[in-house]
Amino acid sequence: MNPSIEQTLVEVWRQALVENLNIVEIGKERYPVRMTSKRGLRQVDFVFDGNEIRGLEQNTDTKSRWAQMARSGKNVMQFLSEGRYVANVVDGKVTLYGR
Repeated sequence: MNPSIEQTLVEVWRQALVENLNIVEIGKERYPVRMTSKRGLRQVDFVFDGNEIRGLEQNTDTKSRWAQMARSGKNVMQFLSEGRYVANVVDGKVTLYGR
C-alpha cells in the first residue's frame, strides 16, 4: 500500500529535521537535503504522486506563527508545490492548506 501525502510529509520532516540526515528516503527514492544559500535552512526537493514538492525548514526570522513555533524550539517544515505553500509539519503533526 502506498503511503498517504501526510505520511510522506512527516517522513521527510523526520528525516531532514529530527534525524538531521543528508539524504531523505521515500520508498526506493533518495533525495538530497541541501542548505539554502542565504539563511542556511535545510530543504529537500522530492516527488509525491507525480508532483514536485519542496520541503523547507521554517525561517525563524519571519513574523509568522510558524516562525514563532520554530523560535520556541519546535521543528517546523513548510512544503511548497508549484510556488505555493501546500502544508507544514510541526513536531510530527501535518497541516494541509486548502487549494
